[in-house]
Amino acid sequence: MNYKDIKYIGFYDVSNSEENRNSNLSATNKMDYIISKLNRLGYDVDLISPSWTNNNKYYKGKRIEINKKNTLFLPPTLPWKGFLKVLSVFLSQLWLFFHLLFYAKKDEEIVVYHSLLLMHPLYYAKKIKGFTLILEVEEVYQDVRKTSKGLSIMEYKLIKLADKYIFPTEMLNEKLNTKNKPYTIIYGTYQVEWDRKFRFNDDKIHVVYAGTFDPRKGGTAAVSAAAHLPKNYHVHIIGFGNEEQKRNIIEQISESRKISESTISYDGLLKGEEYIRFIQSCDIGLSTQKLDASFNNTSFPSKILSYMANGLRVVSVRIKAIELSAIGNAIYYYDEQTPEAIAKAIMSIDTKEPNESKRLIKNLDKEFGYNIKDLLEN
Repeated sequence: MNYKDIKYIGFYDVSNSEENRNSNLSATNKMDYIISKLNRLGYDVDLISPSWTNNNKYYKGKRIEINKKNTLFLPPTLPWKGFLKVLSVFLSQLWLFFHLLFYAKKDEEIVVYHSLLLMHPLYYAKKIKGFTLILEVEEVYQDVRKTSKGLSIMEYKLIKLADKYIFPTEMLNEKLNTKNKPYTIIYGTYQVEWDRKFRFNDDKIHVVYAGTFDPRKGGTAAVSAAAHLPKNYHVHIIGFGNEEQKRNIIEQISESRKISESTISYDGLLKGEEYIRFIQSCDIGLSTQKLDASFNNTSFPSKILSYMANGLRVVSVRIKAIELSAIGNAIYYYDEQTPEAIAKAIMSIDTKEPNESKRLIKNLDKEFGYNIKDLLEN
């Protein structure tokens, strides 16, 4: 196999890093998955991460050899305090611009995980150097948060400038890829987990909501549905949020217990192996985000893949991004954002029937390997 180098740009940090650089766990997980596919295709990956520290300390720029195939490049970063925060962000963008100016080659393929804070250095570096930009667009930021007019314009300018794309849904491709440039689809990470053999031995059907407690993303809907389930169901809520969101979800669980025949519990924030064992102990996973959320038709809920990779059946709100996907026929849908409708979808599942979740994820993993190869080589 002939080994090649490829650059991959995004906010990335090695796990348990003392420097506590800015990164996002879900983005890092997806980048890790794509990196593994690139390695398998014979690429050595240069990870270029313009991440600043969240510590009150200065750190030098550095080159870290993660393993024999992957190397991480980091900029110098100022202490994260006061006006130095603004300087840290500016310094990271300046560093990325000059890194590309010095090291990027004309027509070289560079993969970039889309972020508002990468747009300006990328846009101008590409204009100057003429590298081939493969833009990994998880979402259009102005669809999910308030952005200034200037940032909104620049976001679309960069997306338009890209030569190839990696999208999470076909619908986002239809929306953004107006010139039908080469693209591939990846809903999330297709990493099937081996069976840990952990189960609840209480003859109940265990239902789990795992994720953010952001009110838009469905944690409260999952709690409300528990009140409409019979006593042989146990609904688990695990995840994360700010202090107010966490307090609200715990209070709602407490109120729901007063009127529910089913059991409902808050089981905290679980990570890594602890998370996998817990998830595999359950039967059904809930993806209960709001039906009218603006991001629904252009982003794919990563929790669905996590549930399926661990062998769970999935209940979800009916949205096109999921329904039209390769796993759309395996999902149990509800059409109204009401506790009764969610509970009805949960109860429609026969947990004794054969479950194809893991097989479907394995198929997606294999297919993406072919698709990313085709995207890079053609």
